[in-house]
Amino acid sequence: MAAGIYIGSTSGYSGKNMVVMGIGLRLQKEGFDVGYMKPVGAVPEERDGVLGDQDAFFVQDILGQDAPPELVSPVVVTQDFKVRAFSGQFDDLMPSIKHGYEQLAKGKDAMVVAGSGSMYSGRYCNIDGMRVAKALGLQIIVIDRLDKELNYDYLVVLKDVLGDSLAGVILNDIPSSFMNEVDGLIKPFLERNDIKVLGVIPKDPLMGAIKVSDLAERLGGRVISCASKSEKVVENFLIGTMQVENFMTHFRKNKNSAVIVGGDRSDVQLVALEGSCPCLVLTGNLYPNDIILTRSEVLNIPIVVVRDDTYTVAKKMEAILSRHKLRDVIKIRQGAQLVSSSIDFDYIKERMGLSNR
Repeated sequence: MAAGIYIGSTSGYSGKNMVVMGIGLRLQKEGFDVGYMKPVGAVPEERDGVLGDQDAFFVQDILGQDAPPELVSPVVVTQDFKVRAFSGQFDDLMPSIKHGYEQLAKGKDAMVVAGSGSMYSGRYCNIDGMRVAKALGLQIIVIDRLDKELNYDYLVVLKDVLGDSLAGVILNDIPSSFMNEVDGLIKPFLERNDIKVLGVIPKDPLMGAIKVSDLAERLGGRVISCASKSEKVVENFLIGTMQVENFMTHFRKNKNSAVIVGGDRSDVQLVALEGSCPCLVLTGNLYPNDIILTRSEVLNIPIVVVRDDTYTVAKKMEAILSRHKLRDVIKIRQGAQLVSSSIDFDYIKERMGLSNR
């Protein structure tokens, strides 16, 4: 039987896909035949009339695999599924997950299994990460992404519950300003609690970046100028509601930020364009004047017009940039490299029972 590892996390959007692909690609590079599974799919998508999970299709494409969706994600959570689950109208789902795993593992050296949501997501129908990993007899890696603070209590409780099944944890998205605290305080604390820290992945602005065209779509707006440049990448955003002088000070410090500004604030729009921001997001469904449009075309900076007010757009931007899914090839390469250089692969292989090639 193939050696297996389960990749879970303390919350959704923690970087599971990035770590799964990083580990999968690295094992492939080392000559191992790797299988992949995401037992519980949370984002339904149909391909050729068969229901699967959007993330699972994507990861399979990256790892060069084409196993049947019904094996890769035997459980896909649709609205209908939830209604039946909460009403108690379903059979035990674990046998289909075990069957999928056994089929996919045939002839493979290693299996990388991706969790969905947190380790407890899916408890309402008894297919949470805790139960799935145990049923498949897998070692578990848990990712904790820094969001204001790390979930150290959650990690210690997981260790209490999982014991030796917890191979270790990966701390993700750690800004350089927080590294000293992680290295000097949090890592030693976790290791005193017998939790192996397998790696600390630094924050990389590119991983949260999004293309202007995707941003326009997610904000429900449209690119009205310089659409040919909508492949540009946005890493952050600034709100241009302040006086021009104050805005200029902030803008100089945050060069690669999209600027969100009312469609009637041509003074701020012009400063942002002349300062080469990646794009302008104009709020309130107000279109810019001809001078702004012309400068946008000359400087190759796209303009997106959206219906919402500036505050609403800013809140949406925050959510999009913190949760934007790893999609573009450049990000996959970057993500795989970040994982490769940040985590203890030899230890992971040892816990999986894989010998070096």
